[in-house]
Amino acid sequence: MFSATNNMRNTACHLGAIFSEPDVLQKIWDWNKENLTAEELKYKLLLATNNMENTTCHFAAKRGKLDLLQEMWEWAKENLTTVEIKNNLLLATDSDGNTAWHWAIECGELDVLQEIWEWAKEKLTTDELKYKLLLATDRRGNTAWHKAANWGELDLLQQIWEWAEEILTTEERKNKLFLASDS
Repeated sequence: MFSATNNMRNTACHLGAIFSEPDVLQKIWDWNKENLTAEELKYKLLLATNNMENTTCHFAAKRGKLDLLQEMWEWAKENLTTVEIKNNLLLATDSDGNTAWHWAIECGELDVLQEIWEWAKEKLTTDELKYKLLLATDRRGNTAWHKAANWGELDLLQQIWEWAEEILTTEERKNKLFLASDS
């Protein structure tokens, strides 16, 4: 029951991240902690993906649920290694190549985007921040910059620009943001 999935391979945690308030997801998590092993919690809940390769982190970012993301971050820090957090939460991609970072931009929530950036700064190297987050592309070749422009999110574009100025060279900003070429 606790790690059961529906026909889309969604767990109750996936659905809680999409539709529920933090207290509901917290209760689901508490019941799971009481009844599942640490390994089951890790692989069947925290790192579980549905048939579109979405994690609970993807869903919470898609819905702009900062409070849920913060809960999941705390759970992850308690139960996952740094490598697992990096590869399976921060940099995990769904079937369209979107990370939680990409989804935070599409939901248009600056606070969610900023929080994911801060977590990424804790766990990723500068090169990983640069190439696997800021300049990472989805399956269609869209970066965070593209997505923010597409959705007309000026506040997100401004924030991405400020981060780009911090870690990208002038040439990288020119070629990877403005011209979006591989030069």
